[in-house]
Amino acid sequence: MAVYPARKHAIKVIQHLTRIVPAELQSKTHYIYISGERTTFRHDTDRELPFRQESNFMYLSGCGVPSSALLLEWNPPTHKLTTKLFIPAEDPLETMWSPPPPTPEFAARTHDADAIFFTSTLSTALSAIPSAENAVLHVLPTATTFPAHLQPPPPGRATDEYLFRAIAEARLTKTDEEIALMRTANTISSRAHEVVMRLLGKGVRSALPEKKDILLPGDWLIEKESEAEAVFVASCRREGAVHQAYLPIVAASTRASTLHYCCNDREFAWGPTTHQHPDAPLRHAHGLENHEILPQVLLIDAGCEWSCYAADITRTMPVGNGGKFTDEAGAIYELVLQMQKDALALVKAGTHWDDVQHTCHVTLVRGFLKLGLFKGSEQEILDSDVTTAFFPHGVGHSIGLDVHDVPSASRPPAANNVTIPALSGKHSKFHTYLRLRLPLRAGMVVTVEPGIYFSPHLLAPVRNSPLIDHAVLARYEPVGGVRIEDVVLVTETGHELLSPVGKERDWVEGVCSGTL
Repeated sequence: MAVYPARKHAIKVIQHLTRIVPAELQSKTHYIYISGERTTFRHDTDRELPFRQESNFMYLSGCGVPSSALLLEWNPPTHKLTTKLFIPAEDPLETMWSPPPPTPEFAARTHDADAIFFTSTLSTALSAIPSAENAVLHVLPTATTFPAHLQPPPPGRATDEYLFRAIAEARLTKTDEEIALMRTANTISSRAHEVVMRLLGKGVRSALPEKKDILLPGDWLIEKESEAEAVFVASCRREGAVHQAYLPIVAASTRASTLHYCCNDREFAWGPTTHQHPDAPLRHAHGLENHEILPQVLLIDAGCEWSCYAADITRTMPVGNGGKFTDEAGAIYELVLQMQKDALALVKAGTHWDDVQHTCHVTLVRGFLKLGLFKGSEQEILDSDVTTAFFPHGVGHSIGLDVHDVPSASRPPAANNVTIPALSGKHSKFHTYLRLRLPLRAGMVVTVEPGIYFSPHLLAPVRNSPLIDHAVLARYEPVGGVRIEDVVLVTETGHELLSPVGKERDWVEGVCSGTL
């Protein structure tokens, strides 16, 4: 895609905006004024923080230049849209330190705008907006964390009542161009997940490198959370994805029970060698005969950005034990995988997301009954909400320019949300952290990410529950947690998987043991 489809997005926003505004405003000329992000610095220093364009500005402009602004004009009688992009001029004092911004002539070839000006002319352009009798000036709410305006709008003229909602509604479904960008982000991220798994498998099957001060990438092995993160990020960057869509979550052992664990700074759990696993002789040969990575899971929730569009993929993989899950971890893994399969079977236009969430809890109950973790009837257990101690979060969320995309549009206030199914009222705890509470629409892109966790914090309130076999629970608690997450495009008849990395147990164990 040579040029980002900013004009198509602007028209989409205008369509939502004209439906939202009161009837008396619909025939007036509508102006949209929005500013982009500035370069930010670490407090009290001149050290730049990584720049990332504000998502709403990116959606309407496709411009990644810091300190830019956009002015749109929509004339309802003629259906004419005029877009003006404002970018900063080169500052000779800054060019020695940082690359200069593009010239308007160059930017015109790479941006979908009618005209491009320097930001020094922005004040004049704003002052030329007609009076309130003939025009409406829309801005984003100033009481939020959106970037401050490069130039203030004319006093008393701007309204922030409608624009944010219109943009959020527009972003909820994706254009073909956006889907293509997300497919790239998720393909790169899928390969990065597989790279980590294969490097774990290499540690099982290959001889360890000789001890030396500098290891080339071909000698790398993974024995820490930080090393797994480094390999994932390096794989993404090698394919051109400079930024991660969010802080990677790389949690080994029982730390996998913390949903947004971002420390990523612990070594894998080690213990005395048993010489029972394929990697034990290798460690003996390298003087590590008294050390062996204990059986544990490694949960990696990570995805890169591609042109500001996010991937969000989670895979849980075995570490130690010759690259195989333990019996308990394998049973939980297969149950989470079944939860995801049952959820995916429902994903198509018209399905309410609450129903997908409820299905995951039903599958969890049936699985725990088979494993002996739960006691009692299926309905009794569901009615107790005890499943939220093991699956506390939502099954997924909208994703796009932000990893948790347009939350105000995807989860309207419950009091105003007439779409919520009656069954949801009986299980309010199932939906406490559900980020999407709408019927699915074709063109939405969502994650499907069930999980099961054995968190001391979450289990504390149910330690005395008669519905749990606590002796059996004690066997499973060391697993920590398992989550499996994919990104899917909703279609009229089903869905398209955008994250192709494998997840069947046999495949994951084959890769992590070095046999595939």
